[in-house]
Amino acid sequence: MSAAPQGRTAPEQIDNHRLTGHQKSLIGMAIVGNVSEFFDMFLIGFIVNLLIETPGWDLTGFQSGVILAGAGLGTVIGSILWGRLADVFGRKHAFVACIIVLVVFTAGSAFTPVNGWVLLAVLRTGVGIGVGGLNITSVPFVQEFVPAKQRGLLAGLTSVFIPAGIFLGGLVTKYLGGPLGWRGLIAIGCIPIVLLAWARFIPESPRFLQSKGREEEAKRAYAWAMEIPVEQVAALPPLPAASSASYSVIFRKYPRQLLVVSLGSFAFILGSFTVQSWGQSLLGQSFKFSAGSVSTLFMLVSLGDLLGRLGSAWISDRIGRRWTMFGCGVIGGLGALVAAFSTQMVDGDDVGAAGYVFFAGIFVIMTFGDGAFGILNAFGGEQFPTEARSTGLGLGYGIGAVAKVAGPYLLGLLVGSDKLSPEVVFIPFLIFAGLLFLGGIVYLFAEETKGRALEEI
Repeated sequence: MSAAPQGRTAPEQIDNHRLTGHQKSLIGMAIVGNVSEFFDMFLIGFIVNLLIETPGWDLTGFQSGVILAGAGLGTVIGSILWGRLADVFGRKHAFVACIIVLVVFTAGSAFTPVNGWVLLAVLRTGVGIGVGGLNITSVPFVQEFVPAKQRGLLAGLTSVFIPAGIFLGGLVTKYLGGPLGWRGLIAIGCIPIVLLAWARFIPESPRFLQSKGREEEAKRAYAWAMEIPVEQVAALPPLPAASSASYSVIFRKYPRQLLVVSLGSFAFILGSFTVQSWGQSLLGQSFKFSAGSVSTLFMLVSLGDLLGRLGSAWISDRIGRRWTMFGCGVIGGLGALVAAFSTQMVDGDDVGAAGYVFFAGIFVIMTFGDGAFGILNAFGGEQFPTEARSTGLGLGYGIGAVAKVAGPYLLGLLVGSDKLSPEVVFIPFLIFAGLLFLGGIVYLFAEETKGRALEEI
């Protein structure tokens, strides 16, 4: 145990204390959970690319779109559901439940019969319900344990390493896709079950515990975080009169915050999630890259995405959340324009260098447009007070996550029963560009929270 840090209240002690091993363990658990989430979510993109060419499946563009949109639909349901449950039952309990749902439906997906694309879409919806809550529950969980001056970066870290899921998905597909087949690849997505053991050593959020009147447990949680005896924990700060964190309260008391989070999330999600879910198939089928090349290129995408998320989380504690989001939206939108106009380089069946220009465009989209998610949900959670933080974030992000259904379905609808071609890229990516520009502007209307204590929000 270390010496008690200075401060009149427990949160002030947290602000004046070093980052401890226990706090790092919580952040690490959240990171691994979110990486596991996106490993599974991105893996289905690689798997659909394999199933398109697998005898007995022969997936059409429409069927592929339905499968990919299933996870998006589940994410919408999961974000709204788990955000509410995290404010009622606690951040930790909701996080653990998300892991269980994710693993159960992933395991079920591995047993889908040949050409059972409808069943696979249903099971992927269940997976989406599980993964939809992981980031929504882990962001407030971390925010409520860490110093205010580093909150943007540390809470953002829960999202920063998510692109490692793309990298691992590409790596596993490249080297294990052949030996394991698509069923084996899906089964690997059950690995997050190990997080259940890790979570046993992490207490519930002290701010959540205090909001429920469980003050002694809150003090023990603060003591755990700072690695000091509970007797050295200072007084708990006074909390404003808590209201029920129901959806009606969010609509009634925080309509502006809800609108910013919902519209901003929708704008950023639509372009980036469609690239995540359809990018592999577009590169492989439209621009004629081999499966091995697609895996390698998406490993590069994952690196750009990771650096973008790390950069947005880091810089948000310096220039502020609002201007960080604006910059990410503008640059990501420019990348979408590059991807859209790459199709003008195609001459009949001669793709030429268009595929590499398209790849450059989606690389920029993922580095900045998707890179914004290094701070997007952390910023969204900071728009709401403790008793409504997960509910408000989950509801706003869940409404915005409708884009996870709209984006893949839009491309699937445009493709229909035809083979993928470069022509399907142009109009959707023009739309993505406009939405990313809009998303950057929307977040300029959010309340700046850089450096502010959570109790002041």
